[in-house]
Amino acid sequence: MSQKKEKKQAVARNEMTKAQWTWHEIKRNKAAYLMVAPFMIIFTCFTILPVVLSAVLSLTNFNLLQIPDFVGADNYIRLFMNDDIFIIACQNTLIFAAIVGPVSYIMSFLVAWFINELSPKIRAVVTLIFYAPSISGNAYLIWKTLFSSDRYGWANAMLLEMGMIDTEIAFFEDADYVMPLCIIVALWTSLGTSFLAFIAGLQGIDKAQFEAGAVDGVRNRWQELYYITLPNMKDQLMFGAIMSITGSFGFGAVVDALCGFPSVDYAAHTIVHHLNDYGGSRFETGYASAIAVILFVIMVGANAVVKKIISKVGS
Repeated sequence: MSQKKEKKQAVARNEMTKAQWTWHEIKRNKAAYLMVAPFMIIFTCFTILPVVLSAVLSLTNFNLLQIPDFVGADNYIRLFMNDDIFIIACQNTLIFAAIVGPVSYIMSFLVAWFINELSPKIRAVVTLIFYAPSISGNAYLIWKTLFSSDRYGWANAMLLEMGMIDTEIAFFEDADYVMPLCIIVALWTSLGTSFLAFIAGLQGIDKAQFEAGAVDGVRNRWQELYYITLPNMKDQLMFGAIMSITGSFGFGAVVDALCGFPSVDYAAHTIVHHLNDYGGSRFETGYASAIAVILFVIMVGANAVVKKIISKVGS
């Protein structure tokens, strides 16, 4: 019966144009499209349209008050040829993303893998302990206190007591310490949504697969991880990778909370900071849109590379 039905559908499709077939499928699956419609409307209004609008405005000189003046690629030429701060922001962003993205991703998975081995009651408590820093609005206060610039800061107090320094170090006002400390804090708060997704993925693996793997020659936990666990978690791995990449490219809040804006000598100035500067302070919307487009292209490219890598896991 299924083969006959498929043949009838193939014949019907050959007799219709592509547009007619598409409309036919939409009517046939209208219940599914109605269920998806709210999300698609919101996604279109708040994601697709802003991206398209930014791409259009990036080709203009626009200050939110006057009619946009078309300038073509002038904003992009200005960014790469005349804006030294933007080049610094690109360097800082790539350094931060190259460290925080992969490390937080691997750390989230390893911690989730460890927690998954615990009993359910202990697992719930430990999950809350690791997840809490990512949802706490005052998490940065711990690090501000730890690395306070006076002798009441824990780090300065310990170093002075041990005789390793003679005067207090202004950690968040010294360009040599700003980026490393911001990276550490970002990693500390990185166990967020992807961490929970990994735990859910680990919980969803059928235990019978591990028993079958043992029969087929899987001898240790590392082989279980590579041949059974990772292939069963491709969706969660992809989701976690996207969240880690997005977070690593948009870490401006970490720097603002610890170092203020702008950071000393632009030591931790990022593309997001540059975007907020021109879009939120100077109201050069056309120029800020060009910055946003470049950041978007970088993030899409990074996601494409990660998707290609993860697609090979367990294959």
